Amino acid sequence: MNSRLVHEHETTWYVICLVISLLCYISLIFSVVGIIYIVIGIIITLILHGLMVAGIRSSGVKLTERQFPEVYWHVQDLCRQMGIVQVPDVFIVQSGGVLNAFATRFFGRNFVVLYSEIFELIEQGNEDELSFVLAHELAHIQRKHMTKHLWILPALWIPFLGNAYSRACEFTCDRIATAYIGDAQTAVRGLTILAVGKKLFPQINIPDYLEQSEKERGFFIGWYRLISTHPPLPNRIDEILRFQAHPHLFGYDSIRFETEDTKLSS
Repeated sequence: MNSRLVHEHETTWYVICLVISLLCYISLIFSVVGIIYIVIGIIITLILHGLMVAGIRSSGVKLTERQFPEVYWHVQDLCRQMGIVQVPDVFIVQSGGVLNAFATRFFGRNFVVLYSEIFELIEQGNEDELSFVLAHELAHIQRKHMTKHLWILPALWIPFLGNAYSRACEFTCDRIATAYIGDAQTAVRGLTILAVGKKLFPQINIPDYLEQSEKERGFFIGWYRLISTHPPLPNRIDEILRFQAHPHLFGYDSIRFETEDTKLSS
């Protein structure tokens, strides 16, 4: 992977979170009560996370050679290109209208979960936008973000700190996904879908949307952005357009380098 795709602040925030977390772990280790807290915290986290993954595996629809094979093989291709040796299981779950997707990890096994509302993009000819979503989640796996979270759990509880790291990771994954699908406009459309839904997104005027975001100011706007785990969608779109306009800053002559096996329809 091109290291220049990693957001400028991701490594910085991770190192800060890691140092603070290690100090917390060390201080707790020297306390009998602290060790008990660590053990209890780990057990509770494992149980809750295990139950969530169990629910997904029990009721979700897993992509296979016979279950949505076109998307299944596209995931295999993306993993090959991205150097992901252990291809994650991909599940579709009923979303109740929510547009989302996420990557997770449990006991050394990676998973990607697609909410049904966003997976239905394949029914309306927006396979490329779904490809961006898939590549974004696979980028989290490629960057080992879930594993890193285990090391910095104490820091993630500190207001603003863990969220700053999370936002940097999202920028990184947007860049990586854009690079692997080779089309910034598709990436922009993929993010716009998260803003207004899979039917209205073609009607959105992107420059006006970005300008609107620039004009939104105030105490609560700033506070919300500080405590959010994800950057505002206009900021993410703006970063992708910067990638498109100045690919040389990220080590590319152009981001349009798609090949036949990067397309979902191949």
